[in-house]
Amino acid sequence: MNIIETKNLTKSYGSFTAVSNVNLHIRKGTVYGFLGPNGAGKSTTMKMFLGLTRPTLGSFQIDGKTFPNDRVAILKEIGSFIESPAFYGNLTGEENLDIIRRILKLPKHSVKDALELVGLTEFKDRPTKKYSLGMKQRLGLAGALIGHPPILILDEPTNGLDPVGIHEIRTLIRSLPEQYDCTVLVSSHLLPEIELMADDIGILNHGHLLFEGSMEQLKAYAHENGYPTDNLEQTFLALVDEDNQQLLRKKIEKRGKRS
Repeated sequence: MNIIETKNLTKSYGSFTAVSNVNLHIRKGTVYGFLGPNGAGKSTTMKMFLGLTRPTLGSFQIDGKTFPNDRVAILKEIGSFIESPAFYGNLTGEENLDIIRRILKLPKHSVKDALELVGLTEFKDRPTKKYSLGMKQRLGLAGALIGHPPILILDEPTNGLDPVGIHEIRTLIRSLPEQYDCTVLVSSHLLPEIELMADDIGILNHGHLLFEGSMEQLKAYAHENGYPTDNLEQTFLALVDEDNQQLLRKKIEKRGKRS
């Protein structure tokens, strides 16, 4: 069963198309790795799911609910971490999370649970202006996890973390579907980490979906098309490079016709 589906999802800004006719199928209870170079359209897609920007064309459904008619109902089911989270610097980590708790009308123990999940309990009374970048990333993740929402959308959640922190967050994300019966959509530039945590992946480049499927399906696809199969990073780079080469050839052909 797919908990998130898109149909020809498109977002344009003037003459620039950030996301072009994307059809995603995110299975319930899985970790879905969303990959692509900078500017590929990952964050734009996630922002559309959160109602932060409206699709130009196409549509999407989340847990059977359709945007924009069910926008409020959709948002109640999603915990999100998009880009670098902002906090009230003079308030403690605990106080910042308590603001989110009150907005969501969650029980008081939700803050304690979220802090424990991301390993910030001992720093809960420290003002967030004194938090390191890694600690702010953890607090942002705690804000997404508070109340255990059934869907999590995480954009680069391990930015600023040291190797130990990356391992801990990866282990946490990997455990969430089984532990809390949730679905995780996560983007990251750390492809080895995605390889270790994701059930399925989607690869975007220049707004186009190049591949979607399980890790096993990706390896089979790569083998059939002569791409490297040793690891996700090599396969990803080969797919993106081939797509870039095709786009370049098309541009050259268009210029040739005009001249």
